[in-house]
Amino acid sequence: MRNLVIILASLFSITALSKEFNIGVLYWSMNIEGQVAMRKGLEAQAKAFNENAALNKKLPRVRLIPYVAGDGEGGVENQIKQMNILIEREDIDLIIVQPTDNAALGKSLLKANAKDIPVIAYDQYIVEGKLTSYVTSNNYQAGYLDGEYIGSLYPNDYEIQLILVEYPKVSSTVERVDGFIDALRKDKQKFKVLKSYHAVEPVLGKAAGQSILKDFPQKGSVDVVFTINDGGGLSVVSELLKAGRNEIKVATIDGDPKSVENIKKGNLTLIDSAQFCGEIGRHSMRLAYEVLLGKEVPKRVLIPTFPITKETLDKYHGWLGEVPNSFKMPWKRSKTWNNEYKEFR
Repeated sequence: MRNLVIILASLFSITALSKEFNIGVLYWSMNIEGQVAMRKGLEAQAKAFNENAALNKKLPRVRLIPYVAGDGEGGVENQIKQMNILIEREDIDLIIVQPTDNAALGKSLLKANAKDIPVIAYDQYIVEGKLTSYVTSNNYQAGYLDGEYIGSLYPNDYEIQLILVEYPKVSSTVERVDGFIDALRKDKQKFKVLKSYHAVEPVLGKAAGQSILKDFPQKGSVDVVFTINDGGGLSVVSELLKAGRNEIKVATIDGDPKSVENIKKGNLTLIDSAQFCGEIGRHSMRLAYEVLLGKEVPKRVLIPTFPITKETLDKYHGWLGEVPNSFKMPWKRSKTWNNEYKEFR
């Protein structure tokens, strides 16, 4: 709300404004609930701008032109085509994109740069070309919080038998794994990575869960499974639960309500570092509006992630909720969870 007030207050000094900005929006998946929440946040912020424009005719409206890429390799190809369609239009003022792949949109971004179309990415970045701004969760923090919590459950000289369920194609998931491993290393916690599997959505998550059971059938052979998101991780947990592998501890990331319910019920998951998915979408839309008004915006914004455990459930208000106040972490009493956004200009 504070950011919205600042933006609106600055508009009264602007005399010549377009009546409506056309913004192309490229979503990744509508099968991953966290991404759906990001879309809801973005579109709610656009609606708020339009409601204010209806009350004050000096304010410009926004019109969203949305596309959904879809999952898998087909989704990657779809998004390239969709971005090129937007670039070729003559009425597009700005593009907001959640990339399906860090590298795939590089050539398209260069085309947008050549036409002076601003591009804001959220959740993932694009490795080639120039982004106007990039908004994402503090993904390294998310992994680090998981690693700190898991490390607190074992003596340092115990070697944790660890499985990673990762997805190396996008920056956010790589950063999560880096944070998790770095936290264990900083605390001098011994661990051994038994094997890694790739999953980011339910179908691959189910396959990863079944493979874990096949590769490690003996109870006690695995201590911890770290999944880089709930999109795939919930299916991993489901497979492990069906097989009665209740001895396995799971750490994950996203904050899906189903995962939060698993924490409440003690269904394997002990910590879920939650994204504020709605806020990622809202903040991306705020920055887009500022850019279209000719303002300078940060090149990168990291939104904090929240460690949901049984001890902190009462402080977390869901994907679409506001970022809560900082607090002392029960398992790291000398350390404070910090709710600050990080901006890089």
